[in-house]
Amino acid sequence: MHFCLLKLLKHFYKQRGIRWRISQSCKSANNKEYGTDLDSPLFDFNMIKAATNKFATENKLGEGGFGPVYKGRLPDGQEIAVKKLSRGSGQGLKEFENEVELILKLQHRNLVKLLGCCTHGEEKLLIYEFMPNKSLDDFLFDAMNKRILDWEKRYSIVEGIARGLLYLHRDSRLKIIHRDLKASNILLDEKFNPKISDFGMARMFGGDQIQATTNRVVGTIFGVLLLEIVSGKRNSYFVDGDQALNLLGYAWTLWKENRVEELIEPSLGNSLSYSEVLKCIQVGLLCVQENPTDRPTISLVVSMLSSNANLPSPKQAAFFGGRSLEESNEACSINYLSYTNLDCR
Repeated sequence: MHFCLLKLLKHFYKQRGIRWRISQSCKSANNKEYGTDLDSPLFDFNMIKAATNKFATENKLGEGGFGPVYKGRLPDGQEIAVKKLSRGSGQGLKEFENEVELILKLQHRNLVKLLGCCTHGEEKLLIYEFMPNKSLDDFLFDAMNKRILDWEKRYSIVEGIARGLLYLHRDSRLKIIHRDLKASNILLDEKFNPKISDFGMARMFGGDQIQATTNRVVGTIFGVLLLEIVSGKRNSYFVDGDQALNLLGYAWTLWKENRVEELIEPSLGNSLSYSEVLKCIQVGLLCVQENPTDRPTISLVVSMLSSNANLPSPKQAAFFGGRSLEESNEACSINYLSYTNLDCR
C-alpha cells in the first residue's frame, strides 16, 4: 500500500508537469517512514499527529464507515480535516486507495478538496480542506440549527449538489457514480456552499458509457436527499395516521393527495418561495420513479432547477415504504435504507 500510493501520486503529478522531489531522508523500501521534504501532497505523519493534538477526542469531528475524522491545524495556520482509516479494515483500505485515486482526478467547486494523504505503518490518513460548517445533516436534522438554513440557503445547496453531480457524471470526462450520497457526506463551507465528500465507495466508468448500473449503492440517492432538504426529515420510517412510511412513501402519498405543502419544513416560514419548493419536490419524485428509464439525467435535473419550464408529473415512486402499524411494531426505529442495483442516470 505504501509504495502503491506513492507511485499513484507521483504519476498524477508527472502527468500535470508538477515537480516531484523526494528528500535524501526518504528511506529504502523496507523503511516504514517517509522524509518530510516532499514537494508533493504526501504529508509527514508526525506533523499531522501534532496538528490534531495526537488525534485528541476534542478534535474529533465525527465518524463514518471509513473511520474517524479530526480537525487539525498545520504549522502555517491552515485548518484541515483528517480522515483516519480504521485499523484492520480490509474494506476500508480498498476504499482509501479508491478515494485517493478518484479525488486526485477531480477538481470542482462543489467537491471537497483533497490536500494530500499520509501513511505510517498501518496508519492511513486523508487530509482535506476544513469545512467550518461541518455537514448538511448537522443543520437539516437539528432542532436549533435547522433554523439557520432558510430557503435561499437550501435552494443554493440543492443547486450546488446538482452541479457537483453533473461534473462527476459528465463534465469530468469520466463516468463517476458516488454511491453514498447523503446529507452527512455534503460538507458546508463558511458561506454554506456544498461540497460533496467521501468517495470511498464511488466507482468510475468510461466517459463514453451513457448509463451505468452499480452493484452496491448505500444511503440515499439525489432525489431522496432533495426531499430531505425540503422537509427537514430523515428518510426513516415514521407514523402517519395508521401507516408507517419512509420519507419517500410519505412524499408520494402527499403528492397523490394534493397535500404536498405538508411536506415542507415548518421552520422555513415566510422565507420560502413556494414555487421553488414545489419544483424541488417534483424533481425529487421524478428522480426516484420506479422505472429507471423514467428518471431524468442529472444534466436535465440541473436544467429543471434553473428554469421555470413546466415539469412532467412524476410516476409511481420506487421503494414505497408504506405498511400498516399492525404489520410492523418496529417501523419507527428503522433508520437509513440501503438501495442496491440502481440504474444511475
